Amino acid sequence: MSDIAIRVEGLGKEYRIGAQQASYQTLRSTITDAFVAPVRRTRKLLSGQAYGAAGLDETIWALRNVSFEVRHGEVMGIIGRNGAGKSTLLKILSRITEPTEGYADVYGRVGSLLEVGTGFHPELTGRENIYLNGAILGMTREEINRKFDEIVAFAEVEKFIDTPVKHYSSGMGLRLGFAIAAHLEPEILVVDEVLAVGDIQFQRKCLNKMEDVAHQGRTVLFVSHNMAAVQALCLSCCLLDAGQLVMQGDTEQVIAAYLQNSATLMKLVPLADRTDRGGNGAMRFVGIGLYDKDGNPAAVGQTGQHLTIELEYTARETSPRAAVIGLIFSNIHGQRLFSCISRYSHAEPVALGGTGRVMCHIPRLPLVAGRYNIQLWNKIDEDVGDDISGAFSFEVVGGDFFGTGKIYTGSSGDTLFDHHWTFDAQSDR
Repeated sequence: MSDIAIRVEGLGKEYRIGAQQASYQTLRSTITDAFVAPVRRTRKLLSGQAYGAAGLDETIWALRNVSFEVRHGEVMGIIGRNGAGKSTLLKILSRITEPTEGYADVYGRVGSLLEVGTGFHPELTGRENIYLNGAILGMTREEINRKFDEIVAFAEVEKFIDTPVKHYSSGMGLRLGFAIAAHLEPEILVVDEVLAVGDIQFQRKCLNKMEDVAHQGRTVLFVSHNMAAVQALCLSCCLLDAGQLVMQGDTEQVIAAYLQNSATLMKLVPLADRTDRGGNGAMRFVGIGLYDKDGNPAAVGQTGQHLTIELEYTARETSPRAAVIGLIFSNIHGQRLFSCISRYSHAEPVALGGTGRVMCHIPRLPLVAGRYNIQLWNKIDEDVGDDISGAFSFEVVGGDFFGTGKIYTGSSGDTLFDHHWTFDAQSDR
């Protein structure tokens, strides 16, 4: 019996830009497209929307020429920036979409958790969705019956198991979806960003469960932006960038290369030119800077000292609706440390229009010495206008946070907070 669980050779997936991917076309629509396409391309050239052959290209390769192998019982991480092709790769391996070129051989039954509540029917109860989702994964009713109690207990939805899933919170749906995929004994478990949602306790349960799956000799493909989780779980790793496999090997070495490339991107590409961003574009961040308590530009932050983060923005409307601004601070391993959100520290959302600046003032920076990344996002009436992961990277130097003359240099955490001690020593008489 071969030791290979997954073999990928020359894999590629092409998508049409701005066009719905049709699974079926009539002869009439095919002939119509053949006549309309040249007219559409000529119009793009005349209107200035395209320059030369590159501008006329209406397709994009989400994956191109990707090849690797995964052995049975191996836990492999797949990392890369947003848009690198990670989710597309997992969808091909899970047989959700077909590749445009190349092939992927999967030797074993696959259990996939690609999105929260994948395959759930909102009108059905949690109980009914367990059987439905299990059937989609190729499990028999006997297998589901045998694992049913474990699934419900792991998901912690006992009280709501007979409630329609449409009434579940996103966290409840995530727990139930992961419980089904992990407990129905797939030979290959494919997990995409399961740790992006959920509380710390559930994240720990997910990691422990995936470790159990790996120890049972099953194969795990794990996609995450949390580098600490990837490093803890995976012995090998693949790095994707722009749809291509740029590195495969030891997890620590691959993560180090990824972090170095990410830091270079943040330095070399201006914020206004970043393309790896989400949102509807109603409000975009175009610049970021650090300033000290006197308003002078700061090259680094210092533990315990004042830090102002200034964001330059541009908005579509001259008087947009009320905006909420958020900054998420993470360490270099992708672990979120804390957030600064205007909604909670400012009385009301503010109306911002045209172009301008917004400042976030942190009186005493609670970060210990090291390097940190900032994710930027904004919402206008709950609609995301902009969202950039790894928008900015900056260095923090050590400082006297507590005012005791001592600088914390330990490794027990990345953040500090105000606290004090009292001692009441009782002596024997």
